[in-house]
Amino acid sequence: MNHPLAAYSTATVSDALDRLGRPGSLLGIAPLTDGVRLCGRAFTVRYVTAGHPAGSVGDYLDDVPAGQVVVLDNGGRTDCTVWGDILTAMAHDRGVAGTVIDGVCRDVARALGVGYPLYSRGRFMRTGKDRVEVSDVGRPVTVGGVQVAAGQLLLGDADGVLAVPPDVEDEVLALAERIHTSEEAIVAEILVGTSLAEARRRHGYHQLQRRVEE
Repeated sequence: MNHPLAAYSTATVSDALDRLGRPGSLLGIAPLTDGVRLCGRAFTVRYVTAGHPAGSVGDYLDDVPAGQVVVLDNGGRTDCTVWGDILTAMAHDRGVAGTVIDGVCRDVARALGVGYPLYSRGRFMRTGKDRVEVSDVGRPVTVGGVQVAAGQLLLGDADGVLAVPPDVEDEVLALAERIHTSEEAIVAEILVGTSLAEARRRHGYHQLQRRVEE
């Protein structure tokens, strides 16, 4: 997905969200490996504890368009997985932008091998079949303490993943551009001998992410 925010780090976008006083950073959700990036709109799926008889873990991937991000709310469970080898193979082949899980994943060798962007609370080999089942598709979910709606923009890199509230996308982009430019200027100045304090003062470093009170 060629969204303009893809040009910026999650750290920069997180600072922009802080400036606006808006949540978005998904706590505890980390990339499977460094070197991957993720940007796309959310395709949301929520899991609940399986009933008796157990329901399905879901064939929702048939409906995920290329370029979207699969967002799975498994309630933060780390005792069973909701993503593995078959789903990675299919998602990678169909151009899905990545997967974000409030829970764990398994069969990680394939994701690592093809460079598929996978963000989760870790890895564990035990299946979710007969332990969890799909409850909702396309409804708001909670991941890392943040509500994520279907169609919401997600951005991920080596530092983690965040969701950008749709009503402030343009504001976040403008602030991210300003923060990035200012921090690049600070780096350039200190590398030619300007003191850190002076470079930060000149470019308003301490106010870049500080929330502006209404």
